[in-house]
Amino acid sequence: MIISKRSLSRRTVLRGIGTTLALPLLDAMVPALTATARTAAGPVRRLGVVYVPNGIAMEYWTPATVGRNFELTPILEPLAPYRDQMLVVTGTKALWTPAHAGASTTFLTGWKGVAGETQPVCDISMDQVAAREFSKETELASLELAIEARANAGQCSGGHSCVYTNTISWLNQTTPLPMENNPRAVFERMFGDTGSTDPAVRAAQRERSRSVLDSVNEKIAGLNRDLGASDRIKLDEYLEGIRDIERRISMAEQQSVVELPVMERPEGAPQAFDEHVRLMFDLQLLAYRTDLTRVITFMVGREVSSRTYPEIGVSDAHHPLSHHEYDPQKVALNAKINTYHMSLFAEYLEKLRATRDGDQSLLDSLALIYGCGMSDGNAHSPDNIPVLVLGGASGHLRGNRHLKFDNEPPLANLMVSVLDKVGVPVEKLGNSTGPLQVDTLPDV
Repeated sequence: MIISKRSLSRRTVLRGIGTTLALPLLDAMVPALTATARTAAGPVRRLGVVYVPNGIAMEYWTPATVGRNFELTPILEPLAPYRDQMLVVTGTKALWTPAHAGASTTFLTGWKGVAGETQPVCDISMDQVAAREFSKETELASLELAIEARANAGQCSGGHSCVYTNTISWLNQTTPLPMENNPRAVFERMFGDTGSTDPAVRAAQRERSRSVLDSVNEKIAGLNRDLGASDRIKLDEYLEGIRDIERRISMAEQQSVVELPVMERPEGAPQAFDEHVRLMFDLQLLAYRTDLTRVITFMVGREVSSRTYPEIGVSDAHHPLSHHEYDPQKVALNAKINTYHMSLFAEYLEKLRATRDGDQSLLDSLALIYGCGMSDGNAHSPDNIPVLVLGGASGHLRGNRHLKFDNEPPLANLMVSVLDKVGVPVEKLGNSTGPLQVDTLPDV
């Protein structure tokens, strides 16, 4: 790292008309002759959650051996390049009723299930526990993202309100946080000043300034004059990444208008599932890279999702297919969906690993939870919850291990342990009985 005499604040932003553009970590943000000071203070730790719906084909997920160097299963195979930073946890138990609504609601909360149809009742989720602490250092406390649009009314599972399947994040006992599936809205929340989710307001803003970069070009040019050569390259690469995301959002908007003029499509959301997922992952990468937030939750699908996946040869709707009645062919198709989700997640991990964050990568800084709130979708089983923890939590996580717990500890115990790994220790979360011992098991 080149240390310059002139330093920029880590909170430096470029302000233009209706936009605020955060910057990635540059050499110029390290004060002259004080590079060791930032290292001594400790690198940043971050938290991410990726949730997949409708259970998992467990025979294709669960490693046969425990401890180090376990054999990868078909669903986990896409994560082979990251096994040194992967912790597979089996044997934990969720506590929920009813099935799908309870699975998503309790995944991060450890709550006892769903209740309160006139006023939804749950408890704070572990991501929001972390957000309360990390928001002292970031512009946004957290981001809550999804692929599928919210069901705004009616019942979605077991006669319970759709609010329980729409989100995995709860601010407190009575405040479920909405998950945003529109990339344009996410981008404007990250970089715009209006703060509006009204489509008319957002459209007017786009007309005033089609690119968030246009109104700050002069300031970017001035900043470039004060940066070293390596920082100018970093800034150019960063800005090009933003331009690419804007281009892809604009193309998605045009697609929706041209190909489906009579259907109401989420503004800015690509029609292809894989492109939508990749775009949402890229937005998460940007949010972490600029340190706008250190906490992100992402639902690849809502519980009871009936999405089909013809692009991988699965024409059956996901939720009915998860009720396979143990037909081997249907189980294999379900596993094919699970593996497809995992392959897209693996692409995201590669980008995180390739993105530098000071003296480490973004993947090194993260504790990244991947999983589902139920195991066997056919039985709606709350036992043996499928969950992974990836990344390094800035040196506080050890991977390349499969930890199997035979005493069925609450899933919430794992969430307590992850919070401790990211530097936000808590005594209790939901129905937790203590931290899960992920570092002290013998021979692992």
